[in-house]
Amino acid sequence: MKQAIALLLVFSLVPPNTIPVWGCTGIKLTAQNGGVVFARTLEWGSFDMKSRLVIVPRGVEFSSPLEGSRTGLTWKSQFGAVGVDALEKDYLVDGMNEKGLSVNLFYHPGFADYPAQDDDNLARSIGPLDVPMYLLTTCETVEAAKAAMSRVTLVSVSEPAIGFAPPVHVIVTEPSGKAVVFEFVNKEMQTFDATLGVITNSPQYDWHMTNLRNYVNLSAVAWPAKKIEEIDFSPLGGGSGMLGLPGDFTPPSRFVRAVAFTKTARETETARETMYEAFRILDNFNVPLGAAEGGGQSRTEGMRSATIWTTAYDTKNLVMQYHTMHNRRVRQVDLRAIDFSGSKDLTRLPLDQQKQQDIKDVTPR
Repeated sequence: MKQAIALLLVFSLVPPNTIPVWGCTGIKLTAQNGGVVFARTLEWGSFDMKSRLVIVPRGVEFSSPLEGSRTGLTWKSQFGAVGVDALEKDYLVDGMNEKGLSVNLFYHPGFADYPAQDDDNLARSIGPLDVPMYLLTTCETVEAAKAAMSRVTLVSVSEPAIGFAPPVHVIVTEPSGKAVVFEFVNKEMQTFDATLGVITNSPQYDWHMTNLRNYVNLSAVAWPAKKIEEIDFSPLGGGSGMLGLPGDFTPPSRFVRAVAFTKTARETETARETMYEAFRILDNFNVPLGAAEGGGQSRTEGMRSATIWTTAYDTKNLVMQYHTMHNRRVRQVDLRAIDFSGSKDLTRLPLDQQKQQDIKDVTPR
């Protein structure tokens, strides 16, 4: 209750046009052949995050920059990875490594709270935006990610683009389907098993799981006709089993919808077909620019949607697919075709070669 009140106070004191809105939704689907897919949308309604496709080879030295030009945790990449960065910096917002481990960062405003930097503990300290790169390049499984996070301390490191330390939580998914969520509340890390594989934003993950109990009657099966005083009442159309499903853009509502849609999704035989199903489901979570606009119109110039991009990771076949706000054609990266030992530098590629929709003209000539 105290955290909920604190969240209301934060948003009541900050002018609406200065609140950056990051309303991402993540889902997990499993194919009949056992292939596990994790997919997510990335919403940011304040400005273009200038994200790029990044290929991370093995053997790269990393260090986490801290406040006061200090340096925190240092490590070397043991596994190659592919992901999407932000702000033209070496921050991976999400990605998958060559072992099929997927790591995704989500906004967690009003609840994420990190300890202050301790100069006596710099070697263990890491900034919030460095966590995905750290886990992707050093971990093979969820259990390894838990162990890796137990060895570090997440500290408050401000990001100049937004003017404060990004409040985040993280979901990690492995090819077996096992998933875990790391949250940072009251300056301590909390770990939750994410059996359903769904994540959105605030409040805390366990609150979302409790809130699902309010929707236990939702079903893919339509309600039968009902007779009241000799009058027959039939549902007006298909989908009556989902009556009461919340439809707004808030994180609690998106969490409920994501669980409802993933648990009533059609069966898919292969991971490839499951990728298609994941994109279809996430189309329900695209947020229009006006509904999540955090900055002035000048900061959103050139943007077409608050949903900047959508990614899907096939953890079985090591394939990444994505589309963007500029071009909904699905593009693919096959991690099995990449030589992660061939370079010691990160490769950065634009998500869009051209910022326009790829349209195929099929008019008979």
